Amino acid sequence: MFNEKKLAEVKDFISNQSEQSKIYIGCDSEVRLYKGKRYADFFLVVVIHIDQSHGCKIFGEKVTELDFTVDKKRPTHRLMKEVYKASELYLQLAEIIGTRDVEIHLDINRDKRYASSLILDQAIGYIKGTCNIIPMVKPDSWCSTHVADKFLKTANGR
Repeated sequence: MFNEKKLAEVKDFISNQSEQSKIYIGCDSEVRLYKGKRYADFFLVVVIHIDQSHGCKIFGEKVTELDFTVDKKRPTHRLMKEVYKASELYLQLAEIIGTRDVEIHLDINRDKRYASSLILDQAIGYIKGTCNIIPMVKPDSWCSTHVADKFLKTANGR
């Protein structure tokens, strides 16, 4: 989750943009071992596309938590935490977003060959239920699959 200072900065930036600006919210995560324990690094991003034609401003925040995923081939717990975090961030920004167009991007694949597809319906239902938005998923979820992923790799020194 964004810390209070970062959240205030995002809200201030959005409030100074026109209603034509579009907001994108995404989250990505990866697991790492540290002192024998599994941790998940989550990177949340908010992309504000200024007037939908004048470039964008990107805000990001990394959060690290213990990872309780039991089966590495079925990372449903960690992936749903990405969904929860994206939803929570949207809810924190909803009032300031107002009538601006907004998309929530999830790093989930529709293709059954990928483990993330196991939570597709649950994740979409959760975002629809909590945010009243139909989320974007792969291959259309560039905010999570590219922007958040890039920031996460950079934050982790790769």
